[in-house]
Amino acid sequence: MKFTATDPYLLHRPQTCERRVYLHQAGQPAAPPGPYEQVLLRLGERYEAAQLANFPGFLNLAAVPAPNRARETLQAVQAGHPVLYHPWLGGEVSLEGMACEIHGEPDFMLATPAGYAIRDVKLSRRPSAECTPEIDLQLQIYGWLYERNFGHPPARLEILDGTGEIHPFDYAGEARVLDALTDLLRIRTATEEPYSPVGWSKCRPCAFRDHCWSRAEHGRDVARVLGVDQDLAKSLRSAGIQTVEQFLGRFTPETLADFRKRTKAGTRRVGRDAAGILRMARALASGREELLRAPELPSGPNFVMFDLEGLPPQFDELQKIYLWGLQVRGERPGPYEAAVAGFGPDGDRQGWEDFLSRAAATFAAYGDLPFLHWANYEKTHLKMYIRRYGDPQDVAQRVLDNLCDLLEVTQRALALPLPSYGLKVVERYIGFERSQENFGGEWSMAKYIEAVETEDESARARVMDEIFTYNQEDLDATWAVFEWLRTKSRAAAMS
Repeated sequence: MKFTATDPYLLHRPQTCERRVYLHQAGQPAAPPGPYEQVLLRLGERYEAAQLANFPGFLNLAAVPAPNRARETLQAVQAGHPVLYHPWLGGEVSLEGMACEIHGEPDFMLATPAGYAIRDVKLSRRPSAECTPEIDLQLQIYGWLYERNFGHPPARLEILDGTGEIHPFDYAGEARVLDALTDLLRIRTATEEPYSPVGWSKCRPCAFRDHCWSRAEHGRDVARVLGVDQDLAKSLRSAGIQTVEQFLGRFTPETLADFRKRTKAGTRRVGRDAAGILRMARALASGREELLRAPELPSGPNFVMFDLEGLPPQFDELQKIYLWGLQVRGERPGPYEAAVAGFGPDGDRQGWEDFLSRAAATFAAYGDLPFLHWANYEKTHLKMYIRRYGDPQDVAQRVLDNLCDLLEVTQRALALPLPSYGLKVVERYIGFERSQENFGGEWSMAKYIEAVETEDESARARVMDEIFTYNQEDLDATWAVFEWLRTKSRAAAMS
């Protein structure tokens, strides 16, 4: 059995899942990397390559043919070469009676008076053993291989993060590494596919999502019920409850509230969430929605649809909103408007000021009117930008005062037969259709990075037009859901 130091990523990324390790070993077809994953890979490679400029005398072992890399790495260490780029460390061990080969390729090995320090380069902003166990285990395997090859532990294990900061990691020794590899071996050699609860957010970025969700739907897995988290799904399965129907047949709100689920910290009661979870289970089992109360919607002749597109900090020096989309709908509809961050060093501020100008013009034309959005992203980032650049005319505060989160409205009013209340899921449920074959927040981020990187102005304009179309259709979908909620409100008033 062969292992590499990067194998822990398969277990822990995008979220911890033993089934993914098993499916990969079994040769289950996986979806190819999407545009977002490709951008991450490209940016990671570029960031690593940029670090080479700090080591003009590095020895490039990545260029050495594979059969010779282990030998040349050993010779370079014996010669005390100051900087090794992509050295090769290998070893063999018996795990559970099976012969196993392990190898790893650190990004850098740096000579110190106490031996070599091992450094990897990551885009991650907060690498740690707790937050990024896959990074920690990768470094631990490097440290163990180094110790096996050279008879003593490395001088240091460290990560250079996406901000340029160095994060040290303590070397935990051989036992930690062998335990981790043994766990991976047991998953790989299992006689049947291990159970791992599906989850909408957990599974969405996984390459095996279609396989696992089709099985969960066919098996009526209770993990599909909104509100049944990973700990509760596992605890229910241990109690012999696997399907939605078994779940509904077993519990009342009172008995589910008293059911104890196992967590990392011990066990705890389901508690006051029980009634809501059972409502979602009934809706999913029947395929019919349940109106809990009339949706609490703002009134008025006109409404602003409001949606932001942003980059996480690993793509930029800031957590950045690159598009502020808004459009007035109602009795006096207005055109689609998009305030876009510029591509220069002041682009982020320019985008913010453009948004404030457009929002101020909207208030001047319509007076106070509701800004409808989905989830808390818009509210969170408005507050963040007020702190970042200020709000001299109180326009952003006025927007905040007029925000209406339709996700909260929907969750309070309706139990829907859906595994998620994401806008893309709800819009499909009500029959909204988009014009683009590919779309989504991660797709939009990848497209924006493509626009930033190109020097071809016409190509940039074409890419930005695709992003504008996606954002405008987000606004159209928000309006469609709002109108659908109004029909629910009227129906509730008539009943």
